[in-house]
Amino acid sequence: MTNFQQGWGAGPSARYDELAAPFRPIFARIRENAVARDLEHRLPEEELSWLRAAGFTKLRLPPELGGQGASLPELFALLIELSEADPNVTNSVRAHFGFIEDVFSSGDEAWRSRWLERVAAGQTVGSGHSEIGATALGTQSTTLRREGDGWIIDGEKYYTTGSLYADWVGAAATDEEGEVRLVLVPTTAKGVTILDDWDGFGQSLTASGTTRFDNVALDAGSVKPGVDRFPYATGFYQLVHLATLAGIARAASVDVARHVSGRQRVYARGNGFSAAGDPQILQVVGKVRNAAYAAAAIALKVAEALQRAHDAQFDTELGEEARALAYDLSELEVNQSVSVVSDLVLNATTVLFDALGASAAKRTHGLDRHWRNARTISSHNPRIYHDRNAGQYAVTGVIDRTRPSVGIPTEEQKTA
Repeated sequence: MTNFQQGWGAGPSARYDELAAPFRPIFARIRENAVARDLEHRLPEEELSWLRAAGFTKLRLPPELGGQGASLPELFALLIELSEADPNVTNSVRAHFGFIEDVFSSGDEAWRSRWLERVAAGQTVGSGHSEIGATALGTQSTTLRREGDGWIIDGEKYYTTGSLYADWVGAAATDEEGEVRLVLVPTTAKGVTILDDWDGFGQSLTASGTTRFDNVALDAGSVKPGVDRFPYATGFYQLVHLATLAGIARAASVDVARHVSGRQRVYARGNGFSAAGDPQILQVVGKVRNAAYAAAAIALKVAEALQRAHDAQFDTELGEEARALAYDLSELEVNQSVSVVSDLVLNATTVLFDALGASAAKRTHGLDRHWRNARTISSHNPRIYHDRNAGQYAVTGVIDRTRPSVGIPTEEQKTA
């Protein structure tokens, strides 16, 4: 059954259902055991292998490399469907899809070709950008130094989402000139340790814990030439979270409807002889469904802005100012969406319990995981700053281009 037939609206392209068809049975299989995996803390390694085998991780690649040439709206629509099945899996491939955008944007033909071939061969990339502790704001304590024809990387990362399941860690490290570089580290290399020590109450199966690099030797092609990321990176990574939230809301909507339709016990103060016949209960179910519909519609509208930003970087007829505007406006559309989508989904995953009885709190039902996952995702890149950025643009016409980072301010930064 298509999203249109389910009432979620048509896909972002005429071919979308054809594109999605091979993956929907896999999404269904992933969802079958999502509650059990959450309860047992069973990592979705097998589920990710199903997606890789089906070509999901190379969706954005052109057909000649075994991909589908998926547009960004098509990709994000599929991520919404995957998130309905299990948002842990979506977050685990977030860095991989971001890395592909980095490859597309690279001006170094040899490096781009090398990594496109590796992704085409089914290899995947996890996250290794964040650090905790006393790292100075805007810097990386992980270091990269030359040794012969290759490199050596040392350091420790946290929030290394998906790296435990991947072939490579896409890490940020400071080179000998003080520049932060994108480094690809084989997960099986000597000196690499990846731990499943993320202890968050939500998104607990993303393996978003510690990765250590102890004198890890790398070949010359493991470091991306230049220091620039793809120009719409901030908006892209945040939109993966919005798509994930939209999928969580869909799953919550389906779950609450299923529980209401099967519920036989009613309250004496109710308005019907079945939960499914009580208009107040149906109103709650409708509220959750409406939130899911709106969250996805917003996320896919923002995906169109990111597609325009992607296209702008390859449009030779555009000047630098027009290109920069496309990047800025895509970032603005993300900023304008974060709090709205977060509020919709956090509210929906809370009020769904109003349609059910106390038995809905049973852990074996897994209804609580929707809120836990949504609350965890909504804590990334605090939404208060997205609101501020949108307000700043409305008042001044200026879009904040600061890349998100976390750290300890230096004395120089405090006095600047």
